[in-house]
Amino acid sequence: MRILVVDNNVELCRLLREYFATQEDLTMVGEAHDGEQALALIGELAPDVVILDITMPHLDGIGVLERLDSLSLARRPRIIVLTAFGRDDLIARFTELGVDYFMLKPFSLQVLTDRIRQFTQPRVAIGQEAAAVHGGAPGNLEAAITRILHKLGVPPHYKGFAYIREAVMMCAATGYLSGTLTKELYPALAHKYNTTPGGVEAAIRNAIVAAWENGNRDGIKELCSQLGGERVPTNSLFIAKLAEEAHALHK
Repeated sequence: MRILVVDNNVELCRLLREYFATQEDLTMVGEAHDGEQALALIGELAPDVVILDITMPHLDGIGVLERLDSLSLARRPRIIVLTAFGRDDLIARFTELGVDYFMLKPFSLQVLTDRIRQFTQPRVAIGQEAAAVHGGAPGNLEAAITRILHKLGVPPHYKGFAYIREAVMMCAATGYLSGTLTKELYPALAHKYNTTPGGVEAAIRNAIVAAWENGNRDGIKELCSQLGGERVPTNSLFIAKLAEEAHALHK
């Protein structure tokens, strides 16, 4: 897999270059530090994967995505967005612009490379991935997620507890697909538990708020990398970070 890294953090680019150099099946073919340079290199190098930061000078990551189709590429690269922001409206915009995955900073290099390798596999629906997980001895992963949820103080008697655990198992297996919550995960869970997507969303929200108000708030802040923040993390952020944590523990 030929990878282009687009990030104005020179040190992060160096770190990724050194890490990819240790992976036999991954090659970093270039790096760009602003959006205009990124578009030029995408057209010149035709990478398989673009790892794209959102906050950059001259032209930000959203601008790059908006102008990508104007390049008339023979083959569109897969796009992994790196961002420090887990807002649902921003994630929805990523979906509209054709982003394949997004990862929240800070992130695990191992998880990132696992996600890149998944791009070599045929795309399947998240329901199929979930079935594969549940059919393949998921006990250790499910137990790991359950322990994390207990540690964070998510009330186990809340419906949202089971929904979160199921959602995290799906995401840990497939990577956090941009737009997954509203387009695939909520409907999949609603079908399984005979409820509505809105009911799933509300139940997950209630469970996260309960853990924030009466559980391990410091643990939630640490998990979501918002040690100085005093806002309840979004459903998207909470599930994405739990998926990364569970994936790391289950390796």
